[in-house]
Amino acid sequence: MTQASTELKKSSTGKTAGAFVMKCGGSTLAALPASFFEDLRDLQAEGIAPVIVHGGGPAISDNLAKLGIETEFVGGLRKTTEAVLDVVEMVLAGSINKQIVRLIQGTGARAIGLSGVDGGLIQAKPVSNSAEVGHVGDVTQVESSIIEGIVNLGYMPVIAPIGVDAAGQRYNINADTAAGAVASHLGVDRMIVVTDVPGIMKNVDGVKKVLPSVTVQEIEDMIQSGEIYGGMIPKVRAAIQCIQGKVKEVVIVDGSEPKILSRVLEGEVIGTRIVRM
Repeated sequence: MTQASTELKKSSTGKTAGAFVMKCGGSTLAALPASFFEDLRDLQAEGIAPVIVHGGGPAISDNLAKLGIETEFVGGLRKTTEAVLDVVEMVLAGSINKQIVRLIQGTGARAIGLSGVDGGLIQAKPVSNSAEVGHVGDVTQVESSIIEGIVNLGYMPVIAPIGVDAAGQRYNINADTAAGAVASHLGVDRMIVVTDVPGIMKNVDGVKKVLPSVTVQEIEDMIQSGEIYGGMIPKVRAAIQCIQGKVKEVVIVDGSEPKILSRVLEGEVIGTRIVRM
């Protein structure tokens, strides 16, 4: 693969040509088959630039427990003290990030792992309720030129969602929020969220079927009616968080499906599209 094959340029509409953003939980990525990473390799070889933003909540909780550090959640956000933040950075920017890079490079593709701290890639400020949740951040800016530079060198960026402010304070950022911000600043209008479910399911005549398309309002209505319930609620709410700025739709797919990324990019109707309107 030549560097020129993945060169990114801003089009007249402000979009970064040839790129797409993919969000995935760290534990989900680690469980995916080798064929998923081979698909990423093939896309990179074709001149398409995958930009990966990952989470790692379960691994953070496991490591906090091993270290005897108490963890609690406030409104779905992990309360992040300085001690918790050290572990968050260690796990996200360290072990999980490098595991993903190894899995990608094991296919012959090229990847570089980094966090939002590197080069001030993800700049952040405290969330409005920081008094309750500690060092949790909202994204204020993404230095998309860093991502474009990495891609132009022929590498796939793998980004851990840690942010930083001008004073050097680190912030724990929700991976879905970070992914949406990265996609928006790159100018892509569609994001792919890779999960372990085939999409948003609905009972139709007693049979569970995947909804091919749904609006944000329809999701909220389905949560209220109980049609979306249990573990699916945080998945769809997380996907909704990705719809921000220029991102108009998010596609939820099952990462274990063969060549799932290629199929979505080719326009196949698979998984569930969540649209803003």
